[in-house]
Amino acid sequence: MGIQTDKLNRSFTKFIEKQFMFFVATAAPAGRVNVSPKGLDSLKVISPTEIMWLSVTGSGNETAAHLLQDPRMTLMFCAFDGDPLTLRVYGDAQVIHPRDDEWDDLYARFPDYAGARNIFRLSIDLVTTSCGTSVPEMSIVRSRAETDLVPWYAEMGEEGVDAFWRKKNVLSIDGGPTGIFADYPEGL
Repeated sequence: MGIQTDKLNRSFTKFIEKQFMFFVATAAPAGRVNVSPKGLDSLKVISPTEIMWLSVTGSGNETAAHLLQDPRMTLMFCAFDGDPLTLRVYGDAQVIHPRDDEWDDLYARFPDYAGARNIFRLSIDLVTTSCGTSVPEMSIVRSRAETDLVPWYAEMGEEGVDAFWRKKNVLSIDGGPTGIFADYPEGL
């Protein structure tokens, strides 16, 4: 039988900090549900009731678009080695952009990744566990984000990343704004 609680305990926090990847799920009131895998050193447990994670630029910006319409977010962590466990963290989240006043202070908690796009702050209201025995045991070979993704954005430079955002990150796949530019749609 799984556990249900309203905050992270030390054991859950250690488990989260050990994971090489996690999954993020969000949904607007209408349209598609989004589930995204995330990696890098991009997640920080701030307290038993708060998690922050840094999003590096990708081909879409669904999470930010969804949070403009509905703040619900679920994070899922799976044990891919050792004892099986699946841990889910539920709550309401907010998106912080590089233009926002709190960006510099929050971003300082993370490595300086080229293409850093958003910080998401999740206020936890439910934590659940399940057995996780259906998740295969696997080995991590390498971080593609560290060897492929981040260097690609570093080579692009700030102007190139900005152009990429304007082309790929302004609207969700359902056509909702992501808020990446304060002046959207004039910023296109």
